[in-house]
Amino acid sequence: MRRNELQLYLDRLLETARFKDYCPNGLQVEGRADIHRVVCGVTASQALIDAAIALDADALLVHHGWFWRGEDQRVTGTRKQRLASLLAHDINLFAFHLPLDAHPDLGNNVQFAKLLGWNGEGRFGEQDLGWIGAPERTATAAELAAEVGRRLLRDGMLVGDGERTVSRVAWCTGAAQGLFEAAIAAGADMYVSGEISEPTVHLARESGVPYLAAGHHATERYGIQALGHHVARSLGLEMRFLDIDNPV
Repeated sequence: MRRNELQLYLDRLLETARFKDYCPNGLQVEGRADIHRVVCGVTASQALIDAAIALDADALLVHHGWFWRGEDQRVTGTRKQRLASLLAHDINLFAFHLPLDAHPDLGNNVQFAKLLGWNGEGRFGEQDLGWIGAPERTATAAELAAEVGRRLLRDGMLVGDGERTVSRVAWCTGAAQGLFEAAIAAGADMYVSGEISEPTVHLARESGVPYLAAGHHATERYGIQALGHHVARSLGLEMRFLDIDNPV
């Protein structure tokens, strides 16, 4: 299909215009006009770009793209190398950040919940990015953290009261530690996100609401896969997901 057709389809599907984000969403780097083969991944790293080149991809579809607000905009070093690789092989780069986190069917948060068997019942926080609902079964925070680790195939970091019974869990994938207070206000017995910051530890201890940092990359592998599968089914494109290992 034509590049502009795919761009329009994705922008409409993910409602990119309604989000205030830290980066441009949609087509970030223009490549060839006709797209048949798409490679999906979490982050537009050099390793993912090299893999896309080896697979003769027409486009990359990622959650974490480029041109983040506040970054040095000069095209030097690794930025130059990544951009040069895409341009030399005429590969398009599509990236969707908050729109992919928030999508009610394909987004990172809903796909994370499906992986764990959690029932999302409401939204909270800035731009309704956070989700809250019931875990698959009532359990202690430590038991729930262990189950998350088993499903993600990596151990997270639990801080706070591991023995607290959790019947209401709140979550937001990636770097969403800033929504912790909003999760507490929404009535969560436990909050799960990807990353953790120094103040998060004190808030978990003092509020009595435990916090699980389950991994930024680990929690955000699922939305981009769901989006890729959807595009392949709906538009007839060849799609392949590549998981570039990242311990964070």
